Amino acid sequence: MSKKGSGGKQEGGAQPIIIKRIKKGGGHGHHGGAWKVAYADFVTAMMAFFLLLWLLNATTEEQKRGISNYFAPIAIAVTQESGSDGVLAGQSPGEKGVQASPTSQMTVFQLTGIKDPEGQDNPPEVKDADSGPEISKDQVAKKMEEIEQKSFQKAEEQLKKAIEEQTELKNLADNLVIDRVPEGLRIQLVDQAKVEMFTSGSAIPLDHTVALLKKVADVIKTMPNRISISGHTDAIPFGGRANYGNWELSADRANASRRILTDAGFPIKNVMRVEGKAETDPFNKDNPNAPTNRRISIVLLKESLLRPVGKAKPVTPKEIFKP
Repeated sequence: MSKKGSGGKQEGGAQPIIIKRIKKGGGHGHHGGAWKVAYADFVTAMMAFFLLLWLLNATTEEQKRGISNYFAPIAIAVTQESGSDGVLAGQSPGEKGVQASPTSQMTVFQLTGIKDPEGQDNPPEVKDADSGPEISKDQVAKKMEEIEQKSFQKAEEQLKKAIEEQTELKNLADNLVIDRVPEGLRIQLVDQAKVEMFTSGSAIPLDHTVALLKKVADVIKTMPNRISISGHTDAIPFGGRANYGNWELSADRANASRRILTDAGFPIKNVMRVEGKAETDPFNKDNPNAPTNRRISIVLLKESLLRPVGKAKPVTPKEIFKP
């Protein structure tokens, strides 16, 4: 018979010892390394982004255009129907033979901003080609000049025809002087001994002057060219009122002419310059006091002067006709 001691242990054998181990630190499991992959992708993307910014800042505009043209090449090629290797291959803009890109069916007149003076319905075409003769800026400038000269010629013929056909303007044939100057086509409303354009000593235009200016506006408002308007006087000193002389009078007459043109539909955005020149640029240089020196001069400015195309070098149409 066994007996229990004071500690509650049985005599005759050792009681088993149980050890309980407690883990500390919470119940979060191991998530693996997926976040490391996502972080690496993010760092790579940021590195590529900053590298792109650096390249954009380090390259010139010409280099950027070259890269762009490399991935989207466009060139003007001459088809077998063409007669020569010029800009339009020896053809007029309405003839066939210069093929057009299917993605950019633009005529030469649309590219240059110059309207077709002959009103032809068949546009010149440009063909995408990996090879073929490139055109130079000088060639484009020459073709633009030819087209613009035709446009000027048509405008001149329309104005002269309007003077001949309209009874109220027929007597003003000597007052309308049209000629070519280095800046473009010049249209002048000139005083004659018996027919003046403005009330004497003022900037108020006479009725026939208003009618003539409106007819000029009808012709030139269809053209893309900007204009310069200048007023001129003779050399006789103007003493109508204090602090008002030929300079003020010529400038006011030029501005009055500008108002008539724009009211008749000529775009105000195409008015580049309005100025008074007093007697500094006489029409009749041998007689500074001649009535013909009193005039309004309207010049249709050549686009080539306002947007020079620069030195000759092989280029693509996209570069030549960029905005």
